[in-house]
Amino acid sequence: MKHKILPLVLFVAMCLQLTSCNNDDGMLDTVAVTVPLIKSKSEIRNSIAITDAQPTNSDGKIYVYTDLLFYIAQNSGIHIFNNQNPASPVNLAFIQLEGVNDISVKNNILYADNYMDLVVFDISNLSNIQLVNTEEDMLPYYAAFPNDVAYYQDNVYPTSEDEFIAGYATIQMERVIADNDPNIYNWNDDIFWGWENFDGAVAANEVGVGGSYAKFQIFNNALYTLNDYSLLTFDISNYNNITQVSETWMEGWFGGAVLETTFIRKDYMFIGATNGMHIVGLQDEFNPAYTSSFLHATGCDPVVVEENTAYITIRGGNSCGAIEDQVNVIDVSDITSPVEYSTYFLSNPYGLGIKDNILYVCNDNGINVFNAANPSDIVLENTYNVDSKDVIPLSSHLISVGENIIHQFSYTDNFGLELIGTIQF
Repeated sequence: MKHKILPLVLFVAMCLQLTSCNNDDGMLDTVAVTVPLIKSKSEIRNSIAITDAQPTNSDGKIYVYTDLLFYIAQNSGIHIFNNQNPASPVNLAFIQLEGVNDISVKNNILYADNYMDLVVFDISNLSNIQLVNTEEDMLPYYAAFPNDVAYYQDNVYPTSEDEFIAGYATIQMERVIADNDPNIYNWNDDIFWGWENFDGAVAANEVGVGGSYAKFQIFNNALYTLNDYSLLTFDISNYNNITQVSETWMEGWFGGAVLETTFIRKDYMFIGATNGMHIVGLQDEFNPAYTSSFLHATGCDPVVVEENTAYITIRGGNSCGAIEDQVNVIDVSDITSPVEYSTYFLSNPYGLGIKDNILYVCNDNGINVFNAANPSDIVLENTYNVDSKDVIPLSSHLISVGENIIHQFSYTDNFGLELIGTIQF
């Protein structure tokens, strides 16, 4: 389960434990103390810039729009490549955007999050990218709280409306000081974590595609994103005047499950959550309607869909939950009542993609290629040992993203992949 927290809703149930400040060698014992990282909204907004191509050392997501490949370097910016020749992509430009995690593109207009802001760029001329709109405080943003906190300092918080908690930093401190500071908590291993705030030229209507971890989606004139527990819908008919028009709650939500990923198939959206897969109808694009859910024990799970079959990777362990690692294959021919076809157990799966009944699943061993023609019995055909956390299977070729690396593959016979080229950051 993911744990997200805000200072005003943080609650603590623990006892202060005093320990010795000396180790066996008589040296002072230090501990790591987690401290909120405070940033200025105005400084973040003023730091947005468009520059020439830049290197990166940040993990990221991939997004494809026409012949352009975007690498969304988390909390850093957006790298734009001309990918007309996948064997030799050309690094064209960089949008410096510190708070970015997701993007969507329609008709040369790029929409991105910048912490709590929705920012809009005109990319019709890549040599002169323009920031055309900033919708301030339109998006939900909660800094992800670390999972392995032992000590936490709670008296660091925003002091004005311009400040916010952008993340969390770790500082080293003598244990005796930490244990005796009333503003520093020593967390017990069994503490309950909680949260409370539920509160070039392109053809017209061309929309890009993201990987299985995408949280932004565009359908007609609606832009969708997730607010942990609900789906937010924005009207982008006029990108200079964007409005939120609805918020859809998942009836299958329970027990603090978090909505994580989105995937659109025809006029339905499939949402991967820590408790399962939720489906909403987009027949009225501005008022998505909850349709049904497929629920499971807590785990991290993106979802993709082809025709009447959905595929979910479920990763347990660590912060994701206690469920065993697996791939679920779900029959969604009756959209109101998803039914499990089969389960394939696979160690530590991440993102996935489906094309022509061939399923691509990323895990610690690389890219696993399955024959999914029979959803009741998918068969592992090949494994490619590359660093890969997510994929986008295009009609022309497959794109994979790992830690600071992008691989591109052509499709071959017998469920094969052949490396075309690599972008190393």
